[in-house]
Amino acid sequence: MRDIDVRYADHGSGHPVLLLHGHPFDHTLWHPQIHTLADHGFRAIAPDLRGYGHSTVVEGTTCLDTFARDLCALLDHLQIPATSVVGTSMGGQIALELYRLFPDRIDSLTLVATDPRPESPQGHQRRHELADRLAREGMQGYADEMIVGMMSADNVRTMAHTAARVHTMMCQAPPQGAAAALRGRARRPDHLGLLRHISAPALLVVGDQDAFTPPDLTEAMHLKIADSVVARIDGAGHTPNLERPEAFDRALLSFLERVRADLRP
Repeated sequence: MRDIDVRYADHGSGHPVLLLHGHPFDHTLWHPQIHTLADHGFRAIAPDLRGYGHSTVVEGTTCLDTFARDLCALLDHLQIPATSVVGTSMGGQIALELYRLFPDRIDSLTLVATDPRPESPQGHQRRHELADRLAREGMQGYADEMIVGMMSADNVRTMAHTAARVHTMMCQAPPQGAAAALRGRARRPDHLGLLRHISAPALLVVGDQDAFTPPDLTEAMHLKIADSVVARIDGAGHTPNLERPEAFDRALLSFLERVRADLRP
């Protein structure tokens, strides 16, 4: 598929839901939601994005449109004409790019901890410096530094098992693949203008303790997307689906059940 191998989980049947992980994770970030969705009559499809998990690592620069075209090819392979898309952080940015390129393939968007803004000049430099560091040193030091941030400090202390799992995922990410994605995100397009043109229903999810994509940013997105609702997850940082899975799943299922009902003939 597009000259790469893509590893993915595919569980359940019914209305398809494509789950897009963030950086520097893999599809197992969605392990709780895969089973919850399958148990509620949805088909949960969670790929390892190019360069992550067990999918092919391509060095250099991987831009958001490359990820989006990979995912469209995956939908073609699975013979899925349209799907609901759930993306977190980088995965949310990829979801927006997927909508920009292939709006007819998207039944709904769930954007979790997502920043639609273009990269700043300072951020552009930082991402390139970090990409070079990861390619040179590997993931361990970065994971040590970023575990507080990916989760809230309180949750790192009180949810030791979850924090260890998040840290392990980060450490296991292929450094060259993570570096390629960072270089691509340094060049990411401005999706702010796209927000007003989104006609699909959208769920915007944010942890109230998320320092990377704070609630005010999510509320600003809500004002731009016509058919959108916000789910603010109390007690969660940048990974609300793991830090507060019950609250996250309630919000996601409520939204997707509405989408599924609206699509029924």
